[in-house]
Amino acid sequence: MTPIHSVLLRQFDWIDHGFGTRNNGAWTPQEHTARAHQVHAAGVIEATGPGHWGDGDALITAMPGLWLEIRTADCVPLLFLDARTRVIAAVHAGWRGTAAQIASVTVEAMARNWNSNPSDLRVAIGPCIASCCFAVGTEVADQFPDFVVRTEPQPYVDLVSANFRQLLDAGVPANQVDQLGLCTVCDPHRFHSFRRDRGEGRLVSAIQVGKK
Repeated sequence: MTPIHSVLLRQFDWIDHGFGTRNNGAWTPQEHTARAHQVHAAGVIEATGPGHWGDGDALITAMPGLWLEIRTADCVPLLFLDARTRVIAAVHAGWRGTAAQIASVTVEAMARNWNSNPSDLRVAIGPCIASCCFAVGTEVADQFPDFVVRTEPQPYVDLVSANFRQLLDAGVPANQVDQLGLCTVCDPHRFHSFRRDRGEGRLVSAIQVGKK
């Protein structure tokens, strides 16, 4: 089964990308893939070759042929491309990373270090736990006062909207963000969910500068 693609990102024939399902496993070629030790924060890493690049939750590269891979099981995966400079990024945004503004931090890093203009970026937000299922305690809800969608029987938070807002505030146009709208908890046939399954399964999301 092939990974899920963003209609927005598929408009660019010089990249390959996908949001994996529970049927894909590790679908990127290991010898051409960069990864990080994801720590639920907002650290950004420049990847210049395959392998593990230490602690961080955002990988950025301008290197053709290098896959950037992140793994999630309810957290929010985001794939970025710069339509002008052909820089790409893959981001893992859990609630802690979202609270640390990782989406906007990534946009700022791309602008600072790779000469990206936010208006040139395209971003796809992949399968993750949606607001219908993300029940949290008050200590988490207090981090997202603008994104609590209901409060009974406990707070429910919308992480997708929180990341979307960060992208808009960082200057990415709304029509250049693709929200796939797929909930990992609601769809056990396609997606792993840590909250639902308490298992070790992870979904692989990745992007690569491929065809020229």
